[in-house]
Amino acid sequence: MAWISDKTAANELREQSAKVHRGDLEALLERQKAVEEKVKNSGRLNRFSTDIKLMFSLIRDYWYGHYRAIPWKSVAAVAGALLYVLNPLDLIPDLIFGFGLVDDAGVVALCLKLVESDLHRYAAWKELHSS
Repeated sequence: MAWISDKTAANELREQSAKVHRGDLEALLERQKAVEEKVKNSGRLNRFSTDIKLMFSLIRDYWYGHYRAIPWKSVAAVAGALLYVLNPLDLIPDLIFGFGLVDDAGVVALCLKLVESDLHRYAAWKELHSS
């Protein structure tokens, strides 16, 4: 995250999270393939591919009511980070070769740090309920 400070990433994540409404979760789930394609084709985001799949799984289980043992602010932070990745005209436009996804990676990394314990609990729940 050399090109974007934690403070800047935190501000972007806070802004995105504040805009998230429950109805946005369904729209986000419909765009999952687009986010996963972007992540797969980006060196900076690719290292987060497993985490991003877990984030989408959390959003899906929350949306369908399968998992609610998580504060809304954590769900909104995850959704906000994923929506940020979707936006090609964010803090550093994605079209700027070599730098465009630095901010996306920073926002995802910060989100993972902020909701780490909630994601761990969800992953444990998911493992228990997938058998």
